[in-house]
Amino acid sequence: MKDKHIHVAADSQLLKAIYKRVSEEVVADQSVFMRIIILKFVVYFFLTLLTYLALYHIANPIGFVGCFVIYGFISLLFAFNFSHDFSHNTIFKSKRLNHICFVAIYTLVGAHAEAWKLRHVNSHHYAPNVEDYDSDLKISKLIRVVPGSKYYWFHAYQYLYAPLAYTSYSLFWIFIKDFVILFSDDGYGAKKNMRYYLSFVFQKFIYISLLLVLPMIFAIQPWYVVLTGFLMMHLSQSLFLLFTFFMTHHVEETQYPKADAQGYINASWLMNQIRSSNDMHPFSKTANFILGGFNNHIAHHLFPHYHHVYYPQISKILYEMLNESGITPNCTSYFGGIKSHLKLLKRMGEAAF
Repeated sequence: MKDKHIHVAADSQLLKAIYKRVSEEVVADQSVFMRIIILKFVVYFFLTLLTYLALYHIANPIGFVGCFVIYGFISLLFAFNFSHDFSHNTIFKSKRLNHICFVAIYTLVGAHAEAWKLRHVNSHHYAPNVEDYDSDLKISKLIRVVPGSKYYWFHAYQYLYAPLAYTSYSLFWIFIKDFVILFSDDGYGAKKNMRYYLSFVFQKFIYISLLLVLPMIFAIQPWYVVLTGFLMMHLSQSLFLLFTFFMTHHVEETQYPKADAQGYINASWLMNQIRSSNDMHPFSKTANFILGGFNNHIAHHLFPHYHHVYYPQISKILYEMLNESGITPNCTSYFGGIKSHLKLLKRMGEAAF
């Protein structure tokens, strides 16, 4: 795809300088890197496995539902920490091996891996927060975040009902959105051959079997308790997922560049990535370990080919160079990001925006 961002000489020079300094200072030690990856995998894999197996041994219904919720949270963090990096081919040298591992772990959260990967890599990363380019802006009409987008009367209350609406998103994604994408031309280059369809069916089959069928057959609990646990897992998992995702691009200070009739975007590629993204605790190794680099979102958009374990170091370089150039990166705390996102919703609930 030909780049449709405007050319700004100063931004191009700054980007080259950033790339040069990062390449000089962030030197990967493969042995250290693999030890960290193995440690993270062991932690998240065994926590996921432990909570899943516990579902078959808990006799108390409330404890069972609570365990289901914990499993959903941990499995999502497992996907945060591994599937995202696998999709960008940053763990193994083999793209095929990265893809196989990406699909395997992504299946744990129920969404169709290939559909998300194509839209994420080919659309969102190219022009975040730009209408007609960023597929992530195709949000439900219930939520309005883009300035100038169509306004409905109920948007005046979106900052109030959004948290409740967010709890249903993962169920919507897994059981409705994925099927709509499967049977439509989404324009993101997916080759929907027999292999693509079989992969879709296989992933859905595995997910439903692991989370519903097998627990209903072998767990101590009756079917309605299993179903309750499954639904409660999704309500809590989805709320965490949506707030975390939305905070990376939709807070008070993030920007939404526009494209003209010819598709040219009124921002340089560098400024599009920086101004449309938001960080949360970008220098914290703890936050990086938990959120898998989603908290280092500016670094990720500029360096998607780097694994997220390097993002705290990259972020220090980025912030120093950007501040020296008079550019203030968007940055909040985690809970400050939630508050800022809700403030954005309140502002966008006014018809004038």
